[in-house]
Amino acid sequence: MSETGASAGTTPDPSPSIPGQGPPPGPGGQELLVDFILSLDGCAAAEGWPGWWGLQSPEYLDWLGQEPERIQLMGATTYRMMSEMAQQAESLDVSAEEKASFAHMAEVEKIVFSSTLTPPLSWPNSRLISTDAAEAVRELKRTASRPLTTVGSIRLSHSLLRAGLVDRFRIILFPVITGRTGLERIWERFEDFTLELIGTRTFEGGLQLLEYAPTPLDAPPGTAWQRP
Repeated sequence: MSETGASAGTTPDPSPSIPGQGPPPGPGGQELLVDFILSLDGCAAAEGWPGWWGLQSPEYLDWLGQEPERIQLMGATTYRMMSEMAQQAESLDVSAEEKASFAHMAEVEKIVFSSTLTPPLSWPNSRLISTDAAEAVRELKRTASRPLTTVGSIRLSHSLLRAGLVDRFRIILFPVITGRTGLERIWERFEDFTLELIGTRTFEGGLQLLEYAPTPLDAPPGTAWQRP
């Protein structure tokens, strides 16, 4: 999910993990996970598609339910969209799993980074931080009581990746190509990174999990040859 548009491919709490895998956070710190749920062509949403593209297998949902609770970080646009969706969830034609996910999100700790929102935030258990996100997250990694994860929020996720604060970069690829209906083409907004593969898993229904340790690049590691 991203900071704009309703996501076809995102659960409000997309945080499965591979126990025992992934690099540890810094000494005395909490792990920061950036997590995206995408179609094969890199879209976080698509016009007309249902949640999870209609492919949320029981195995995948069980795995989600076993995740440890994390403090959820998001930007202003994601907060506005998801808090509104949470208010409407009971009356919308969505799956019972999606309704349960929104109900759970009301209970977990959420931190919203924004210079435009004003306190108090209406969604339960939401706290506003208006200062620099990278500096605030660096301090949260040192002091928070639980690990951290982003919820959608492409710009926030990208800035934390660029700042070298992300311990794990995780993608769940759903076996669909959204093509012309695809929205929120994530990779068009990213700069260059190298990715060390640290974990994989295949779920029932063909869902693929890929976990990486990310490293930002100042420039592509190419040669002196230039494309015409």
